[in-house]
Amino acid sequence: MIRTTVDRLAAPTPAERAAIAALEKSVSAHDARMAELACMNAVEAGGLAERAEPLPFPFTVAAWNLERCLFPLQSAEHLGATGAEIVLVSEMDDGMARTRQRHTTAEVAEELGMAYLYGVEFIELGLGSDTEREFCKDDFNRRGLHGNGLLSTVPVHEPFLLRLEGGRLWFMGEVDQPRLGERMAIGGTVVTQAGPLVVVSTHLESAASAAYRERQMVGLMDALDAAFPGRPLLIGGDLNTGNHAGGDFEAEGLFARAAERGFTRHGGPLDAMTTRPSLITRWPERAMKLDWFLSRGLAVSDTRIVASLCPSGRPLSDHDLITCRIDGFA
Repeated sequence: MIRTTVDRLAAPTPAERAAIAALEKSVSAHDARMAELACMNAVEAGGLAERAEPLPFPFTVAAWNLERCLFPLQSAEHLGATGAEIVLVSEMDDGMARTRQRHTTAEVAEELGMAYLYGVEFIELGLGSDTEREFCKDDFNRRGLHGNGLLSTVPVHEPFLLRLEGGRLWFMGEVDQPRLGERMAIGGTVVTQAGPLVVVSTHLESAASAAYRERQMVGLMDALDAAFPGRPLLIGGDLNTGNHAGGDFEAEGLFARAAERGFTRHGGPLDAMTTRPSLITRWPERAMKLDWFLSRGLAVSDTRIVASLCPSGRPLSDHDLITCRIDGFA
């Protein structure tokens, strides 16, 4: 686990990103360079929590893959309407041309009056997919960072970042979005009226098999049990369940492995999907159930799927957000 925190991650320069793109396409070359980069080995902790006292029950948690976060202010307004005290976000840009070089996590947190943690999943070596390039006014990325975050109305203690097992799929071979990095989880402890709760925002691999994601989840659970033995846990985010597997989320072994470790899954109605066509992802016929909470040691109720449409009907993401209510410790 990475425990180092900074006020602002130091992004690689354009020359450094060009050198990364020219590296030998091997796991060893990838990992050696990643180990040298400060932004890949720290958690950014920023924003300001609204309250200092322990979080009272019940409270709401939201999880949302924001698909780069094209519209930070509208997305914050949409999240604010849920009343969530803790927000788990994924696919958040920092200094990318497609999102106007904005630090999307920091902007959403500021608008909501929340503290935030942000960690880099990938250093982007290009401008993105063909559809994403349509949103670029610049022909360069100022910082080129893309990752996951955790936002909270109360302070987050013991922040950490954990890189998940993977095959460096976005660095090796022919890919339309070349990247340095690997899928990851970011989290920390929030103090509730009943004691500390570990909250984790994660994003499992999309371009892989169910067995691959199962290994990632097992590795995450192993690390959490070692670092926070006996504590209540809430994991949430885009688990990519059924992606590239015919859409059958029940075929994912990660649910069985989580259940064996005492976790309960929460994703709203089983026949309700969590993806939709968006401004970037234009596949109206494709719908999948990718987004979940996994809880242990918690009383969880009222899991909902909230359409990711702004009042005008414009999609804010290709994922709907999910929320759950935490009623107390079990």
